Amino acid sequence: MIEKFTKLIEIVRTLRSPDGCPWDREQNLLSIKNHFMEEAFELVDALDNEDIDNIREELGDVFFHVIFHAVMAEEEGKFSMEDVLNEINEKLIRRHPHVFGNLGEINTDQVIINWDKIKSEEKKAKRKSALDDIPASFPSMQRSMKMQERVKKVGFDWPDMHGCMDKFNEEINEFKEAVATGSKDEIEHEMGDVFFSLINLSRFLKINPDEALRRANSRFHKRFTYIEQTLQEKGLCSEDATLEQMEELWQEAKNQE
Repeated sequence: MIEKFTKLIEIVRTLRSPDGCPWDREQNLLSIKNHFMEEAFELVDALDNEDIDNIREELGDVFFHVIFHAVMAEEEGKFSMEDVLNEINEKLIRRHPHVFGNLGEINTDQVIINWDKIKSEEKKAKRKSALDDIPASFPSMQRSMKMQERVKKVGFDWPDMHGCMDKFNEEINEFKEAVATGSKDEIEHEMGDVFFSLINLSRFLKINPDEALRRANSRFHKRFTYIEQTLQEKGLCSEDATLEQMEELWQEAKNQE
């Protein structure tokens, strides 16, 4: 396995060499970030589909990007692959004192609490706000979730779900009022508040909003492709069908789930 790992590093260095690939040579730590995000999302998609062959392939692509970033950083004298490995090795040992230290056996909930406590102590010296180390580059939904979880730990939270539900309903009403004004800025503002409060409500209900939306997207995709396939069997396409015909087929697809 070490030989395979070393070979991958050598391949990346060759791609970056003067005799390597022009595209790879042109990349830097910033230019490649969107490609890395795409590979991460493709891995998530493979995991959702439980496609083992694709999971293996996408893990390889993600691994390549990790190596690629490390090699570019090494070229710029910022850090090396060895630094990356040392960092993660030390972090895992430090955050698992129940395994590598003298803490003793603890349950899963205690593991999470302990992990967060150690992580917080590590970050405390580097941040001025409890929210400072939540990346602005996170997808908006994930960033909302992280911020809400973080402020809960310092006591800024609804005492129960009812307060959170009332806030959600309040934001819905304010959104309706904004729509009535016709002001795009107000509508956007209130729509953002609705999204944020709904994500907060999902936390109280112990529902992952990203997973809920992903599954809703999958249901929509499955139902609409059913509409297209059924229309095609009848010699029609979605552009030719009426809304009533498509709605009827939508309900058929829904009833088959």
